[in-house]
Amino acid sequence: MSAMSDSAREKLVLDHVPLLRYVVGRMSVPSGLDRDDMLGWGMIGLLSAADNWDESRGLKFSTFAFPRIRGAILDEMRRADLLPRGRRESLRDIERSTAQLEQELGAPPTLEQIAERAEVTIDDVESALADARAVIESSLDHDSASGPLGALLSDPRTEDPVGTAAWEEMKGLLAATIQELPEPERTVILLYYGEEMLLKDIGEVLGVTESRVSQIHSKAIYRLNRELALAHGENVR
Repeated sequence: MSAMSDSAREKLVLDHVPLLRYVVGRMSVPSGLDRDDMLGWGMIGLLSAADNWDESRGLKFSTFAFPRIRGAILDEMRRADLLPRGRRESLRDIERSTAQLEQELGAPPTLEQIAERAEVTIDDVESALADARAVIESSLDHDSASGPLGALLSDPRTEDPVGTAAWEEMKGLLAATIQELPEPERTVILLYYGEEMLLKDIGEVLGVTESRVSQIHSKAIYRLNRELALAHGENVR
């Protein structure tokens, strides 16, 4: 590894603070966690990347640093109990209700059906979905990550390689399903995936808080996966 002066290291880190903010800004934040904490954890990963990067290997620093920033954040998230006990219990209740309904209906339930079964409001379900997506992204809860909510909150995908007929069909179906989403869900999906905007910036566009954007995003992903599953006539699990 080639030696780097302190001033060069400092400049490298400062030049890539926007990358740090981008990584953090694209991650869901569970209830009770401050995004500033995530920035601090990510900075540890950025500093570590600067200490271990070897320019002579031909790898761009941003490419080298990206997984280390995200990894440092996820490591700290896994060490913390991010959801208060009440929130975790509520999430598990909604997970159980989703599983029961999916078994009974033979298809993913609507948010309204989940709320009725769990005896909570739609707002409660939307909030729980945002928490669940953040938990699943961080692999903090194996049961949630592998259960019905895990499947319905994952980014729509196919196991077939890109370029296959199945993948092309999936892309077409996904595009059509996105257009059928109600506002502001469609806007959030298009800005997040199409324009790669940060959740905070999307909130400024819509005039809502970042946490509300996270809820809308999670609800839209759930709805997309449900519609894709129904279109294929099968469960998503």
